[in-house]
Formats: sequence, C-alpha cells, structure tokens
Amino acid sequence: MLIATWNVNSILARLPNVVRWLDAIKPDVLCMQETKCTDDKFPSEPFQERGYQCQLFGQQSYNGVAILTRDVCDTRRRGYPDDDESAQSRLIATNVRDVNVVNVYVPNGQMVGSEKYAFKLDWLRRLREFFDAQYDTSTPVLLCGDFNVAPDERDVYDPRLWQGRILFSDREREALQHVKDWGFTDAFRLHNEATGNYSWWDYRAGAFRRNLGLRIDHIWVSGPLAARNKNTWIDIEPRKWEKPSDHAPVVAEFE
Repeated sequence: MLIATWNVNSILARLPNVVRWLDAIKPDVLCMQETKCTDDKFPSEPFQERGYQCQLFGQQSYNGVAILTRDVCDTRRRGYPDDDESAQSRLIATNVRDVNVVNVYVPNGQMVGSEKYAFKLDWLRRLREFFDAQYDTSTPVLLCGDFNVAPDERDVYDPRLWQGRILFSDREREALQHVKDWGFTDAFRLHNEATGNYSWWDYRAGAFRRNLGLRIDHIWVSGPLAARNKNTWIDIEPRKWEKPSDHAPVVAEFE
C-alpha cells in the first residue's frame, strides 16, 4: 500500500504534472495540499478516469486539501470539529483499509511574532487536541501534509541561517513536537537519518539546483503503522519538470 503527500501549489496549474506522477507511481492514496480552488472547480475527471475517488475540502484561491483514494471511502472530517463557516480549508480526514488518514496544510505563519504566526501556533495546538479527542494511538493512524515546519537541523540546508526564522523557529518546532508526542513516528526518519534530504525549495536563486531546501512535508505514523512501514522517500523527480510545484511528493510504503 502506497500513501503519498504532495503540496501541489494549485491543482489547476499543476494538473498535468500530478496526472503524470500518478501514472508513474500509482499510489493507493494521494493527499494534496494547497489545491487553491473550490470543490466545484476541482478537476476530478482525470483522476476518476484513473480509478481514484476524490475527497475535497477546497477554498477559493488559497489553501485547500484533497485526498485521492483507489478505495471507495467516506470523508470523516473537514476541518476541526469546532470550526465555523469562515474557517480555512486546512484539514481533511478519511479511513482507507482501516488506516485513519489525516491530511493537513499547516499555516505558514508569515513572520515570527506576527498575528499569522500566533494563528499557526494555535492551529498546531488544536491539531494535538484533535488527535487527543478523535483517535487512539493503538490504532493505525497516519498524519501527513505540508507541516510548514522543519523539525530539526538535519531538515534545513543552513541551520544557522534559518535559526529563529519562520518555518524553523523554536516555538514552531516545540508546537510541532507536541503534536508528535501524541504517539507519532516520522516515517521518513525510520529509513533515512541523513542530512540534505528536502521536500521544498524556493523558486528563486536556483535553490533546487543548489539543493538549498527544507524538509517540511511529512508522513507521521502511529505505532501499528510504523511496524508496517517498509520504506518512505521523497520523490524529487517532479520538481525537475516544467512548471513544477515548489514541493516534492513524499511517499510511504506499507505492508
């Protein structure tokens, strides 16, 4: 079973690349972030033609999350239980083959100390509360998405340069660690402890060519899934294609 996550940075702009990648990799589940379109504008047909069911939680021009599954299943959650109609589209959850899949697009935070930074910290606090209330660590649970946080120094091309900056500030990392402490394991780190593995590169200054990136896209798993995780990797190939997303897919394989 292959489960993947990918911030596509606009599904309408990136549709040819996503379809190309699906045809090559054929994941059972693809969780997407930053789809940037309302559900009625989402291009479901190419995915349905390939046998995928589309579960959507979109938003006009911003945010937006979606889950494609080969198995027929129902959306379990769109957003937090206490969200109102004005809430941003950043969380969608389902159950696939008895695996609880939660797909998130964590707020960027813009700048340390800003109102958006405070919103990000609060959103991560609510994410931990969501798992406390909705899930059990003894069951198969998978959290994935664009976390907009690099957890440790191995996940940043220049830790001294990034220290204290958005995506790598102490408070963000502490807030994310609190989510992880619910009972998650970083699936990528089960198989690769090395530095220099990134999932996001700025479009500017030849960042991808120079591998000046951050690892901010993640797949985390509860204990029962960690035991079944055969491999997890970052597929940088789509970042080389024409008009790419600035993020690369992350893929986990389970027995």
